[in-house]
Amino acid sequence: YQRRVHGESLLCQEALMSRVVKLTSRSQEIVELPEAVAIQSVTVKNFLEGAGEGDEAVIPLPNVDTPTLQKVAQYLNFHHAHKDSTEEARNAWNAEFVKVEQGPLFDLILAANYMDIKPLLDLTCQHVASMIKGKTPEEIRQHFNIPNDFTPEEEEEVKRENAWCEEK
Repeated sequence: YQRRVHGESLLCQEALMSRVVKLTSRSQEIVELPEAVAIQSVTVKNFLEGAGEGDEAVIPLPNVDTPTLQKVAQYLNFHHAHKDSTEEARNAWNAEFVKVEQGPLFDLILAANYMDIKPLLDLTCQHVASMIKGKTPEEIRQHFNIPNDFTPEEEEEVKRENAWCEEK
């Protein structure tokens, strides 16, 4: 996969695109990606570096369900194919990509973290942050269906301790 030219290591793109990586979801379903696409995941890249060159690349991802893995593959394929596109074009695509229900969005966050895909993790977390911005704690609880497990006394104490946050 690498050859040396003037002392520097160069990745052989043909080898990376010809080798297919099989990512196995929690339910043992396989999503195939060209190696050059799959190595955007640091987890996958590290796994492949530990495997031999001729070994078939089957990588178990027990923490990722199939629909989420397919969505991650969609993200990786797009960003590999459009790495030379304008930032504006990639941002427009990203904005549409994260328009999913809360469950799948949080599954994407977990998968991006587990697979170590920092740009996807940043994108999904930023989207959640934008959903929270400007909301009161009660509005956030309602939006994300989070039960309030504070007693009224505990809630007042937290408000007092964090009154500086409300100052403008």
